[in-house]
Amino acid sequence: MVLEMRDKPMSSDLSDNLEKLHTTELGAERIKRNLSLDVDDVVKWCREQVSSARADISRKGKNWYVRVEGCVITINAYSYTIITAHKEKKKR
Repeated sequence: MVLEMRDKPMSSDLSDNLEKLHTTELGAERIKRNLSLDVDDVVKWCREQVSSARADISRKGKNWYVRVEGCVITINAYSYTIITAHKEKKKR
């Protein structure tokens, strides 16, 4: 019997795999720059944001989007790589 991805509820997939979150050195620098962060551990900061009760998590295609505290964190849904994060654009 072969289980497909759709057999598993997606809503808890990211939350269940927080320990797999990682990023590259360049990714960490990009996130720090884009959010004006002054933290040593970007991945830890992102984990805290993703696990926050205020986080709005959605999946679109191959990426997770986490909206929290005025920023959007983009995470690859297959590798759990934190791709980027940026300040949320203000709606007109």
